[in-house]
Amino acid sequence: MPDFDTRVPHIARIYDYWLGGKDNFAADREAAEAAATASPGIKPGVRANRRFLGRAVRYITEAGVRQFLDIGTGIPTADNTHQVAQSIAPDTRIVYVDNDPIVLTHARALLTSGPEGVTDYVDADVRDTGAILAEAARTLDFSKPVGVMLIAILHCIPDEDDPYRLIRSLVDSVPRDSFLAITHPARKQENVAGRGEDVLNKSFDQKVTLRTRDQVSRFFDGLDLVEPGVVPVTEWRPDSVLDLNSPWLPIVGGVARKPLCPGCGNLPARTLASGNRWVRTSALPQQPAAAYWYIPRTVSRPAEMSVVSHTMSETACEPVS
Repeated sequence: MPDFDTRVPHIARIYDYWLGGKDNFAADREAAEAAATASPGIKPGVRANRRFLGRAVRYITEAGVRQFLDIGTGIPTADNTHQVAQSIAPDTRIVYVDNDPIVLTHARALLTSGPEGVTDYVDADVRDTGAILAEAARTLDFSKPVGVMLIAILHCIPDEDDPYRLIRSLVDSVPRDSFLAITHPARKQENVAGRGEDVLNKSFDQKVTLRTRDQVSRFFDGLDLVEPGVVPVTEWRPDSVLDLNSPWLPIVGGVARKPLCPGCGNLPARTLASGNRWVRTSALPQQPAAAYWYIPRTVSRPAEMSVVSHTMSETACEPVS
């Protein structure tokens, strides 16, 4: 096993402790308990975040995606990305990315694919998107849609490292109809740190930067947000009593699709300059989900439509024959 200093708390091992894992040490547990005491919502928030991961991976897989790039993997626990995805589509391919030696050691031992799919591991910092994409291309086909997962990792990227630029780099490198899933520990007010954030920053060298929901929403600029948008993770398509009955927790998340129409983010039903609009056919009865329809502004309800199907242009938001 690679050398690491067990006397210094590490965020991955702190998360492991909050999730009930055993791959942590006294310094990690002490920092985790101090942060949880200062901000009691942290521990249930981390567990709700894990449930969000499962729901997001299921949604993306059921949308037809068969490749995932999971950045900031953390120490493996139950219901990892490949387990959820391959339970639906056994041929799914997953690349995990982390730069913590203990995480990679456990990942290689425990994150093993089913026989029909593939898992691979990249040792890289989230800020080095070039290395991540180059290494991931050994396993993933970037000409086909990819589910890019950044679950509870972007708070480890301070503002001076421009996390928004990192996300743009990743999104620009995947094809249209790919997905981006993000969760992020949240603060209610910009530039006002919570007590848990202060405790974590005092516990170890790696700076933690919590952001407001509006700041997290900026990561999805130019993409089609899946309903209900960027919300507390317990409110994103909840399917368990734990989430349905949950109080507000300090972590938000969302899922978005890279639009088929260049420059036309926030579909469906985005109003164009002409007064007409494109909508996804998933909003229309008995139509293929991968196509778009052009709807005159005089039409108010899909049931009243008399329209002609068009193929989306790859270069402009105009119907083509």
